[in-house]
Amino acid sequence: MPLTNDSPSLRIAIIHDWLTVYAGAERVLEQMLRCYPQADLYSTVDFLPPSARGFLQGKAVTTSFIQKLPFAKTKYRAYLPLMPLAIEQFDLSAYDLIISSSHAVAKGVLTGPDQLHLCMCYSPIRYAWDLQHQYLQETGLNQGLKGWVAKYLLHQLRIWDLRTANGVDHFIAISHFIARRIYKVYRRESTVIYPPIALDQFTLGEHKADYYLTASRMVPYKKIDLIVKSFCDMPDKRLIVIGDGPDFEKIKRLAPPNVTLLGHQPFEVLVSHLQQAKAFIFAAEEDFGIAPLEAQACGTPVIAYGKGGALETIKGLPNEKASTGLFFPQQTVDAICQAMMQFEQLDGSISPADCRENALRFSQERFCSQFTDFVTQSLDAFQSGLAQGAR
Repeated sequence: MPLTNDSPSLRIAIIHDWLTVYAGAERVLEQMLRCYPQADLYSTVDFLPPSARGFLQGKAVTTSFIQKLPFAKTKYRAYLPLMPLAIEQFDLSAYDLIISSSHAVAKGVLTGPDQLHLCMCYSPIRYAWDLQHQYLQETGLNQGLKGWVAKYLLHQLRIWDLRTANGVDHFIAISHFIARRIYKVYRRESTVIYPPIALDQFTLGEHKADYYLTASRMVPYKKIDLIVKSFCDMPDKRLIVIGDGPDFEKIKRLAPPNVTLLGHQPFEVLVSHLQQAKAFIFAAEEDFGIAPLEAQACGTPVIAYGKGGALETIKGLPNEKASTGLFFPQQTVDAICQAMMQFEQLDGSISPADCRENALRFSQERFCSQFTDFVTQSLDAFQSGLAQGAR
């Protein structure tokens, strides 16, 4: 009897890299679990705090040996060289369908010829491939003995990562930008299924206040420092920054009087600020970028760096009808200031309703429909292949 999505005998495992925060990849995982509540869940480590575990819907998590290593709770990333070994120790031989939720090592699980392995790929390992030099520089590992050790370990990780791509039957990319990266690294085609946003939690706000907003975890590649520096050159404009992280104190020292850093804020405060902001400023090169879509869902246009996933989620002036924002071409203070001047000249002509309408394309319902359809089609083709092989 063929196995289908709704077959009670279909045994499913979902493997996630690591569970430490509720962020973009975890929001996708949440919807996967809603699509397949019968699935068993695996992860190299699980250090989610009780307040952030709701999206797992009470599901138990099978973890690797790294979970019990010294200081793993706070230094789990330091065990990256061991993660390929750890992910290969999961015995998944009892499952028919394996879904890896991967931006690092999850896709490296071992599977057999009678098992279908689908990979939801957020990106090939960024710091091992095209972003290696940026990663080494930002972490201070671009020189000295530690630097050479890091470079060697990343070299070994690339070899392993390329090998494990052969164990994936089909790749799903979260954007066309990532599909191109998957092809560049693995020479594999992929199907694009955009991640979802919780549209019911980000509601339309049509009345705007006189401030700009950015919200993010404060890590180097998010370029919050660049946005703050830009407002040093625009003292007549006000910026509010929501979020914390390793770079918070550094950015705080950069902030001029017209920039307000609120740090971490409750979800309701974030939504309120998104609804009232004149525009949301986004300077990172993201694989997809959920924050700009959340801003648009609140009726707020986005001023974004014109590279990466933002090009697929923002309808930028002057090339798009019903535009929802505009792009700046370089990650520089001058480019941001020029984009701000251009936005001010629009005098509110970007419609909050158009922003909201654009965000509706990325609903949770749309994601679940596309994802389950893809799984069904993949299962059908796989089962057909198995049947032909048995003749």
